[in-house]
Amino acid sequence: MESAFGGFSEEQFQNACDELQQFGRVGNDWELLMEHEGFKIYRRLDEQTGLYAYKVFGILDDCPPAVLADIYMDLDYRKQWDQYVKELYENEYNGETVVYWQVKYPFPMSNRDYIYIRQRRDLDMDGQKIHVVLAQSTSVPQIPERSGVVRVNQYKQSLVIKSDGKKGSKVFIYYFDNPGGQIPSWLINWVAKNGVPNFLKDMAKACQKYHEKT
Repeated sequence: MESAFGGFSEEQFQNACDELQQFGRVGNDWELLMEHEGFKIYRRLDEQTGLYAYKVFGILDDCPPAVLADIYMDLDYRKQWDQYVKELYENEYNGETVVYWQVKYPFPMSNRDYIYIRQRRDLDMDGQKIHVVLAQSTSVPQIPERSGVVRVNQYKQSLVIKSDGKKGSKVFIYYFDNPGGQIPSWLINWVAKNGVPNFLKDMAKACQKYHEKT
């Protein structure tokens, strides 16, 4: 069961781990969207919204799992390497740590912002450490919607990382969001096919520089 503050259940963490353990084996209701530079992206139509949920599998060379997980959780560092971040911070509201994230969208579209909770766990599965980060949208009255920015109220993401057996990381990502408004199909397709892989590549580059920061 989820906590009273909207946290994540043990089952959710276990399900995310299982996805990485299966690595690319998905159900028949998922279709392969693309395969490029070591990444496979699958999608499944969400009939309620008419939008797609996505699963991404890939390997990031020369990026240790623990470092990759630390980078993903480090919001201040992300503002240095993620070019699409307009504003990003976390604060505590009602005893719960909440993240505010505003994403730059190309002109003439409005930026999108997200309010979400997240939780990281480092699990031991058959003697191998697996890093899991779960995130989902929430709402707090202390962060009202802003003029000129579209609030994304449906957002869910899972990130699972483990060693590739060498110096790199095996990565699984699940994500779904409903950006609202009128988004051109070309932008939706670009984000699906390029946005997440490019994000992972940028995170891998940031991994190489992380030791300089620390």
